[in-house]
Amino acid sequence: MTSQAQLLARRDIHLLVVDDDDRIRELLKRYLTRQNYRVSAAANAAIARSLMDTLTFDCLILDVMMPGETGFELTQSLREHSDVPIILLTAKGEAADRISGLKYGADDYLAKPFEPEELTLRVDAVLRRLSAKPANNVTVAFGPFIFDRERQSLTQNDKAIRLTTAELALISTLAQRPGVAVARHALAENIGAKSERAVDVQMTRLRRKIEQNPAEPNYLITVRGKGYLLRSDGA
Repeated sequence: MTSQAQLLARRDIHLLVVDDDDRIRELLKRYLTRQNYRVSAAANAAIARSLMDTLTFDCLILDVMMPGETGFELTQSLREHSDVPIILLTAKGEAADRISGLKYGADDYLAKPFEPEELTLRVDAVLRRLSAKPANNVTVAFGPFIFDRERQSLTQNDKAIRLTTAELALISTLAQRPGVAVARHALAENIGAKSERAVDVQMTRLRRKIEQNPAEPNYLITVRGKGYLLRSDGA
């Protein structure tokens, strides 16, 4: 049985489920969301890559047998520049396929059919193994502000700035990749907003707390045709 502490620890874990089977993809997204993870989903590797261009994920759950770029191929490609944890899902359970997945760089392998609870145990286990590694770029500085990604806190000249849950989710997402524009639709999904317009509303509120002149922001920048970015020191 999942403890309250485990559920709380999962709130900051963002998963990406990639599966071309609509039923399985939505089932996993609903189940994992109920287990208190933040979950995004993609129907193929191309959509997954688009999401990864704008968002940072703590663990990828990839179906192997997808049309176009397979889970094996996506894993191998990602390992050229990323160490994000990857769990492969497939109907193939043979030892040779499991070994292939691990050789391509996957952290774990789960054969279909499986119990969703087993997947959560695999995710937790993979992340525990990596938790001892020191975090890089824990804080993001911009002007007199510092956002601590680990503590999820914003300070101005060492004074805490109070943020709503939605404002915190918004700046946390932007702080994952300072200087990189994040699409409004991706922000909407990541902060749980019902529309892109709701993202704009939250951005306006956040700017009022950060920008000296919200109409001409220095840090929370609108990128026309793309979305928003956080301009940090050195970004």
